[in-house]
Amino acid sequence: MDNKQITGWVPMVARQYFVPFILITSLFFLWGGARAILDVLNKHVQMHFEAGYGESALIQCSVYMAYFLGAIPAGMLIRRYGTRRGVITGLLAFAVGAFLFIPASAFTRLSALLLPLFVLGLGLCLLETAANPYVTLLGDSRTSSSRINMSQTFNGLGCMMGALLGGLYFFSDGSTRSGEDINIAVPYCAIALVVLLVAAVFSRVKLPEVIMEQHDGNNDAPKPLGKTFVFGFIALLSYEISEISINTFFINFMTDDGFLTPSEATWALSFGGLMLFMVGRLMCSFIMTRVSTERVFMVCATGAIVMMVAVISPLGVVSKAALVLTYLFESLMFPTIFALSIRGLGANTERASSILMMSVVGGAIGPLALGYVADMLSISQAFVVPLATFIVVWAFAMYMMREARRR
Repeated sequence: MDNKQITGWVPMVARQYFVPFILITSLFFLWGGARAILDVLNKHVQMHFEAGYGESALIQCSVYMAYFLGAIPAGMLIRRYGTRRGVITGLLAFAVGAFLFIPASAFTRLSALLLPLFVLGLGLCLLETAANPYVTLLGDSRTSSSRINMSQTFNGLGCMMGALLGGLYFFSDGSTRSGEDINIAVPYCAIALVVLLVAAVFSRVKLPEVIMEQHDGNNDAPKPLGKTFVFGFIALLSYEISEISINTFFINFMTDDGFLTPSEATWALSFGGLMLFMVGRLMCSFIMTRVSTERVFMVCATGAIVMMVAVISPLGVVSKAALVLTYLFESLMFPTIFALSIRGLGANTERASSILMMSVVGGAIGPLALGYVADMLSISQAFVVPLATFIVVWAFAMYMMREARRR
């Protein structure tokens, strides 16, 4: 997307890339569902293993540490073998991790779940490293932010469905179902079967390998990553800390004072927060075809900070509503920061994308930090963690606004 406001209508997806866009977007749905189940699993682990906030956050830590360790190798694999093979490898790793829950579920220790989650995280890392930059290139560079936001809308739909179905499974009696009759392997094996079907589809189709240099004007030499990329990486890391810590402890915030039951909180997460998350991405993907990305980004970053202040404040139901509304304001952040950070990098796009995917380690840092603060203070006061990192995101939005004015 250009820094200036777009004038006239520009197709979001180039006609020749419409089918690849649909196929790649389906992956956003899959990993959204897989990641959202973790947020329900976190509460189940607290109940089933009698774990504290900080200890239960280890399940998120395992998945997102896999992103950190796997991002660079994933980028190297994709550069060498192409997007399609990278996607298929990611899907197979995803399925292997999911099936590892079968032997892991026989153990009664939380640590038994960490290896399957780590392997599953490696698969998700490969998928995201392949899909995020690929989507930005399937059309005019001016609509790259709109395009990735549209794909991320289906990621939001996957999150909503994953949280809903996970909640129905783990909390089906309405409050405290957490006994030995719960087999964690069941939902993950169901997902694995779908993933294998998708892998079979990708093995039969040929994705066009979009040349990175063609989106970089007449410059043949790779560009240095530069200050904007570095700031973008920091902002993306900060966003991941905010997003994943909020998702992880959403159910706790809604239930620990008796405001909702775990089952009711899952519905609030699915049809409240995550639905707003999906709607927000859909709205922003269209708004940003008419209004500059930087301006929309700034409004949303400001809104997220205001919501977090309300969450921390002792405002009762207002604080609960503010947490739900946070999802609307944060919805565009990941795809927008990602697109702004790699814009104009040409031949360095894939390398930069791999480095950006390392920022997802924030998903390991955030829940641990919020969880341990909650253990020491309270769950509401612990939301100072996402507040602090949203301020960093706001600073990046301000920086991009200033850069836009200079142009």
